[in-house]
Amino acid sequence: MNAEAWCLAAKFVPESYIKQSENACKTRENVIRQLLQHKTLPDIGWDDITIETFLFELSGMDSNNFRGNSGTGEREARFASELVRRRHYYFGHGIGRSGDLTESQPKAAGSSLMYKLTNCLFHDLIKFMGISARCECLVVPVATGMALVLSMLSIRGVLPNAKYVIWSRIDQKSCFKSILSAGFIPIVIDTIKVGDQLQTNLNLLEEKIKELPRDSVLCVMSTTACFAPRACDDIEGIALLCNKYDIPHLINNAYGLQSKVIMKRIQKAQK
Repeated sequence: MNAEAWCLAAKFVPESYIKQSENACKTRENVIRQLLQHKTLPDIGWDDITIETFLFELSGMDSNNFRGNSGTGEREARFASELVRRRHYYFGHGIGRSGDLTESQPKAAGSSLMYKLTNCLFHDLIKFMGISARCECLVVPVATGMALVLSMLSIRGVLPNAKYVIWSRIDQKSCFKSILSAGFIPIVIDTIKVGDQLQTNLNLLEEKIKELPRDSVLCVMSTTACFAPRACDDIEGIALLCNKYDIPHLINNAYGLQSKVIMKRIQKAQK
């Protein structure tokens, strides 16, 4: 409520009670303001009321939730199920515009703001987990395989003649299928047994790099977190080879973000 509304409320309830409630609401407003101002994860987690208050304020900024809006426009968000409507806090527009996820929607200011803020918070989280070097991030509503496909297609814009992806093998389908789905040919590098683990075969990987024409290799794909006995790839060693032969290094870090050990290894490989 605004200042005038609080004054009117004091005509129904003792002013001291209203003042106390007003201060509590202003505290929540300040928490939200600080999030928008600093664009970083808060030091103290929010309570449920603050979270839902912010979500409802954001969804109220989307045109489908404007009072008096009939919702009959061609690109107006509509819900067939009231259950789904409530479950999603009345967000119905989605994100992006004309194929650009980061573009703001004219009819969805709240959804657009939430997405841009999400990217900022995730960037702060990456820094918190150990990546201190300058980096960019983009949160997309996809799983591992499609995220890898999008990454490879992005690299293709720089290397249009590339057709091979050198892949340090893991027995998990998403990586292999992502290479095929992106339209590339996988060059599988089997791991080697060292003790009770399967580790990266750097020698074979370098041999394959030398065999193939330089501009035909899109990237080397490595993996951090995997099921035992498969160990984390030697991402530092792979990074040195990629730097030596000027080849992009794509790291599949699914499930690895929560490990500061892995994130520090990625930071080291990035250098």
